[in-house]
Amino acid sequence: MENNTNHGWVSRTSYAFGAFGHDLFNQVMNSYFIMFVTNHLFNSSDTAYNNKMIGVMTTIIFVLRVAELFIDPFIGNTIDKTQTRWGKFKPWVVVGTIVSGLAMMLLFSDMWGLTSKPMYYLFIFTFVYIVMDIFFAFKDIGLWSMLPALSFDSLEREKTATIARIGSTLGGTIVTVTIIPMILMFSATNEGGTGDSRGWFLYAVVAAIIALLGAVSIGFGTKEVNSRLRENKEETGFKKVLWILVHNDQLLWLALAYVLYGSGVYLTNSLMLYYFTYVLGDAAKFSILGMLNMGIGLLAVSLFPALAKKFKRRNVFVICIVIIFVAIGLFSFADKNLWLVLLAGALFNLPQPLIFLVVLMTFTDIVEYGQLKLGHRDESLVLSIRPLVDKLSGAIVTGITGMTAVMAGMSGNAKVSAMTSSNVLTLKAIMLGTPIVTVIIGSIIFLSKVKITEEKHAEIVAELEKTWGKDDAEKK
Repeated sequence: MENNTNHGWVSRTSYAFGAFGHDLFNQVMNSYFIMFVTNHLFNSSDTAYNNKMIGVMTTIIFVLRVAELFIDPFIGNTIDKTQTRWGKFKPWVVVGTIVSGLAMMLLFSDMWGLTSKPMYYLFIFTFVYIVMDIFFAFKDIGLWSMLPALSFDSLEREKTATIARIGSTLGGTIVTVTIIPMILMFSATNEGGTGDSRGWFLYAVVAAIIALLGAVSIGFGTKEVNSRLRENKEETGFKKVLWILVHNDQLLWLALAYVLYGSGVYLTNSLMLYYFTYVLGDAAKFSILGMLNMGIGLLAVSLFPALAKKFKRRNVFVICIVIIFVAIGLFSFADKNLWLVLLAGALFNLPQPLIFLVVLMTFTDIVEYGQLKLGHRDESLVLSIRPLVDKLSGAIVTGITGMTAVMAGMSGNAKVSAMTSSNVLTLKAIMLGTPIVTVIIGSIIFLSKVKITEEKHAEIVAELEKTWGKDDAEKK
């Protein structure tokens, strides 16, 4: 028993460090790449050219990410059918991290001066972005779809997911703390308070290396559970992938609710650094918010098992949504008051890791729901929908963020002194108004349509233990 316990902690710690590197990488790409594009990649004296290229770039990213929505389920299906001595997931986590990391380094550069030749640059950018996105998808899906393979017990999954989320929360928030100070340290010049292109590139290099170390940690430290419940009666062919997804009603409702919630919340997160740079006029203060968010996020995640046990996951979700709206209300009155902005920003971040865990645990439990209902166990296929939803939200947010930067006069060589009251109002309306609508609709769908609770999942697992593989055993 002691060895199993020790291995359990090794597995959880390794998984958590992998999640740390993963979310650090993801935060850099999803929340800050677009700022590199709008403020450093295209910052010539020709404002019309800058805005045109920003528009083209954000459109390309949006189209590619939407197109990939049709690929991710097949990536999940490919992982499900993988058989190696290292298991299904580890090879994809490691290889996906290496390739996507190299691609990210290229994206955070002008690719050897090709921005002076727009058509060549856009062609190569599109290719590199596709490579980055696809291999990151293999890594993302492989990482999070490991969770149901590490245990069948819902409470044990909560413990593993909580520790992993501590790692991912630390990885995501440490970017907020370090991005400006480290970029300034790496930069030769300070353009608008956010460093220069060299600083952004070197920061991306550091992020890619940390992500790789996390992937290697997962490769050496985790172990899949061997159980007959993980043995499929038949292989899921490509032709049946969409059929399985469409017929899993709980999966579809949860995905719809999460994409609405994510689009609103991620947009506010993405525009936060713009707010500090162009409204407060001091991008360096963004690190203070990062430190607050790190402490609050780690505390919130650590409390999740106790909160879920006392209040149940759905009630935790409701409480978190209320906190988000209180934070938005405070932010709407903050203006240039740094302390009120920090309070609102920290309060806005507090419930996000908790909601992520509620959603992740529900996605994870839906694996057994689909297994019982459809007669297939498809771990990576089902879990591929969560990162797919994140990408759809990210695509929407990238497009809106790019447009907001242009509409609010925050692109190219924009100066803080040039920001008008109309520019500030535009930024605040999009940054704070959008999540009010999308989060409300997403919450209504989650609470009214998603029925997988802890008790329901326990009933499903008990039924599977009685029936799964029974027919095969009788035939033998």
